[in-house]
Amino acid sequence: MPKTPDSPIAACMPCNLAMLRKGDCATVTGFSEALEGEHTALKSRLLELGFAPGEQIRVIAESFPGRDPMAVRVGNTTFALRRREAAIIHVQHNARLAA
Repeated sequence: MPKTPDSPIAACMPCNLAMLRKGDCATVTGFSEALEGEHTALKSRLLELGFAPGEQIRVIAESFPGRDPMAVRVGNTTFALRRREAAIIHVQHNARLAA
């Protein structure tokens, strides 16, 4: 059954970063496999920025309306990502913090 935009994602459920909501925490597990051209460059850039497998991340803000872009914290740094960019980052959802 597909999740509705307002439903929480189950803890420890594998998903992509674009599916997370404000306050969600997750661990990066990898990237989409079918990456070519522009997506390969994006993957390299995201790795350089710190979105490496094993890194803990947290969604700290979402734009209104439409939730795009989203602000994501990796370590002590905050990045703004478009949902289409975040969709290639696979994560393991950990928990939801108070938003």
